[in-house]
This record gives sequence, C-alpha cells and structure tokens, in this order.
Amino acid sequence: MTSSAGFTEDDLSGLAGPRSFERGLGYRDAVAELDVGAQRFTAVVSGTEAYEVVLELDEEYGLSGECDCPYGLDGNFCKHCVAVGLVVLEKWDELPRLKAEGKARAGALESWLGSRSRDDLLLLVRELMDGDRSLRRRLELRAATARADPAQLRARITDLLAVGRFSRYGYVEYADAQAYALQAGEAVAAVRALTSEGQAARAVALAREAIRLLGRSYDRIDDSAGCVGGVAADLDEAHLEACRAAPPDRTELADWLVDRLLGDHDHLLEAELGDYRDLLGAPGLRRVRERAEEAGRRNPSGWAEKHLMQQLAKAERALKPPLPAQLGRGGAGRPAEALEEHRRAIERLKPLTGDGPYRELARLLLEARACHRALGTEAAFADELEALRTEQRRRRKLLRILDEHGL
Repeated sequence: MTSSAGFTEDDLSGLAGPRSFERGLGYRDAVAELDVGAQRFTAVVSGTEAYEVVLELDEEYGLSGECDCPYGLDGNFCKHCVAVGLVVLEKWDELPRLKAEGKARAGALESWLGSRSRDDLLLLVRELMDGDRSLRRRLELRAATARADPAQLRARITDLLAVGRFSRYGYVEYADAQAYALQAGEAVAAVRALTSEGQAARAVALAREAIRLLGRSYDRIDDSAGCVGGVAADLDEAHLEACRAAPPDRTELADWLVDRLLGDHDHLLEAELGDYRDLLGAPGLRRVRERAEEAGRRNPSGWAEKHLMQQLAKAERALKPPLPAQLGRGGAGRPAEALEEHRRAIERLKPLTGDGPYRELARLLLEARACHRALGTEAAFADELEALRTEQRRRRKLLRILDEHGL
C-alpha cells in the first residue's frame, strides 16, 4: 500500500537493493535541509562529504532518486537516497505542513525579489558573481547571446567547455565530471537561446564549435556516470533544431557530417545521418556517398569508414515501408492480418535511427494498438510496448517521441 508520501519502504528497498537499503537505515540522522515540493523532495546528507539528494515522483514511472555521491553518479539509487526517503516516510504526517512551508518560502523569495529596485538587484547579482566565477561565466554567456556577439560567444563557449578548473594533472576525475557537465550545459542553453531569438544560422555555427571543443576534451574526462555524454546528446539535438530553423547548404552540411563521423578527435558522440536525412535531401546524400566511397577507397578496412557506409545505407533506405491497403484504423475489418503486417513493419524499422524512422515507428504502434483494441487484446499490446521501450531505452529521442504520442 502506498503511503501519503507516494511511496513505501518496499519501494525504497526495491530501488536500492538490500545492501544499500540497510546502509541507508543508518544515515537517517544525517539528513538535513529537507525541502518538500508537490512531487519532489530535496535534502543534504552528510557522509564522507555533504551530498545533495533529489527524490522525484512520476505518475507513470514512480519514484526515482539522484545523488551526487560517487555511487549515485553511476545512476544508482544509493544509501543517501534511501535515507532521505525514510525520513520523508517518518514525517508523512507533517508533509502537508512541510509542503506549505516550502511553498511559502518560495513565494516569500519571489515577493522579496519583486520588491527590489533595479539597483538593488544589480548589486545582489554583482555580489553573487564576485563569489561564484562559474555564475559570472554563465551570465557573460547570456549577455553575449542576447547581443548575438560572435566573438564573445566563442570566447565564452571556450571558457565553459575548458576542463582546466575541474582537472587534476590535465584529467577530470570521476568526482568532478558532474560539475563540469553542469557548466558545459550552459553551452546548450546558449545555442537554443540563439535559435529561439531568430539567430538560428549563428546557433548552427556556435553548436558546431561547442561540439568540436567538447569532443576534443572528452578523452580527458572520466565520464563513467554519463553526465557529460548527456550534455553532448543535448548539444547535438540543439544543433539539429538550429539546422531545421535555418537549413544549411546541403553539400556543406553533408561535408560537416562526414568530417565528424570520420574525425579522429570526436570521441564523444557520433552524429546520426538518419536525423539529418530530410535536411540533406537527395543532393546531400549523394555528396555523403561520394565522400564515403572516396574514404573507403583510401582506407578499405577502417572502422569509421565502414560505419559511415552503414549509416548512409540506413539514411537512404525508405523511411515508410509500404503497408497493405487493408491496414489503418485497425485493419478495416481484418485486424488480425493487419496486426501481423504492422509487427513486421515495426521489426523492419527498429534498427533505423533518426527522427523520420522514430515518428513512423510511433505511427505504426498507434495502428497496432487500434488492431489490439478491435481484437480485445489490449493487455498484450501493453506488454509488447513495454518490451519495445525497454529494448530501446538508450534511444532517448525515440522515447520522447513515443511519449508525445501517448505510447
């Protein structure tokens, strides 16, 4: 039975495992600064260091937790998360009051800030910047973005993505990677701000510079937790969004993608030709093929060259497999036959990547769901969908598109 907090001790034990759960029992007294929101609990837990813990409740996925301790940065529900969860459960009868207090504090801060004069706020920001160089860098980037100053933007992006202040002997250790990722994430915000302000062409150039710098630095970062990789994925998505808002020359885009896929210094995240298929069009894909074949002749056994050809083959493949006329709306009276056709089409699409295949996969799944409803087998569809989402869990873009379609 779920408590008024939205979860139980069994949920904590299931997420953490027996060992971490038992260790978390001894950390309850180390929990401080508990803050209760509608579906979010934050606290500080004193261990080897003071660790920040965030627990969140989601209607679909249930309880999840994050902690900046080394074990938590690996993506585990650690003993500190358990301790915070246990304290929340112990205080379940106080939760309404704690939520009200948290809301009151946030409202009081908002009201106080709103009552300050422009000069007071400027003085406050300057005081904060004097004590936090990272904040200064981020605000300088926001200012350069607002002015769309190319030279300033490049300088700030270079500062944000430099590993110097996080590195020891030229290498960013595991414990410092998350802090670096938080700072690097400002580069993504800058690219998206430019795009939203009608400066998409500049956003494309800025994103490419950021991708280059992040790729060059990545082999000096212990990213076992994947937090820097997450920034890279967001940066790639921001680049794609900017390209869609201000489509580059197709040949130029093809050359950039090929150079990136064949480059020696991009150890971070590879581009997906499938994502750019519509932007490249037939002319761009022809250019990719010319470059890929030329690279293959120069280095026929090269892994990057072979992988490029594989991506090209996927991008050139028809994104919408033809479906029999009886398909659609549950198969127009023949749902069992239609369902089998949809399953085969889904299997053909699953190896493909990119926005086009992902959206087509979502469409096919909706058609398959209609077939199941006509057959009265909706529970079977739920099982198939859960299995597909589990199988494709690393494709964050696909999962977002499925979510958009209610799948």
